[in-house]
Amino acid sequence: MKLNYTDQGAGQPVILLHGMFGSLSNLGSLARELATVYRVISCDLRNHGDSPHDQRMDIPSMADDIVELLDDLGLSAVSLIGHSLGGKVGMQVALNYPSRVAKLVVADIAPVAYVPRQDAALEALRAISVLKVNNRREADSIMAMHLPEPQTRSFLLKNLMRKSDGDYSLKINMSSISDNYGTSLVAAPVGLPYSGPTLFLKGETSAYIQSKHHSKMAELFPNMKLDVMNDVGHWLHSENPVEFNRRVTDFLT
Repeated sequence: MKLNYTDQGAGQPVILLHGMFGSLSNLGSLARELATVYRVISCDLRNHGDSPHDQRMDIPSMADDIVELLDDLGLSAVSLIGHSLGGKVGMQVALNYPSRVAKLVVADIAPVAYVPRQDAALEALRAISVLKVNNRREADSIMAMHLPEPQTRSFLLKNLMRKSDGDYSLKINMSSISDNYGTSLVAAPVGLPYSGPTLFLKGETSAYIQSKHHSKMAELFPNMKLDVMNDVGHWLHSENPVEFNRRVTDFLT
């Protein structure tokens, strides 16, 4: 699949991978900082942003999309940085295609299967996808019945776009995400161990990386280190972008 992407800066190539319900702009702060030293490619994962829609949505297929992008750009090896779902995709690329990954950064996700954790967000998006909304304020009011946190709603509303006819619709492929949400999208990356340098970044108050996951992390990524960012949760890159960017930059240097 030909993914939508942006390409900025010059130097050693770095690929940025966003999380579920996101888009390439989510890691924009990191992209701008890294682009002063590196060539930074930010991409929309399949069924997100401006990338194509497809009913198939599983971690191996999404990893293959990234390798196809590398081939199209003529890149033999890159550093991969992924948050949440993007971190799973990055791990799968490293496990399946180790020679294509120079370094790997995984933000607040582990190589394990999860119980679905985004039910409220999915229901909020479903609500505005089946109802005709006239503006963003109306969409926000509908989503508030499912999601009380305004910051989360603001993030999700970035998926709402106004079409040329004036109507609003979602950029993400709600059908595919809904169908795969509780199965392939929460599955664990699998493969032979990746021996390259790997950084796991955990948000201190997030439950996505737990002590019981450490053995699997070390098994699949034996050259890994785990850093904890204090006073942040799962959205560590947006809760403290200065510290997040510093940790990533230090690791890549």
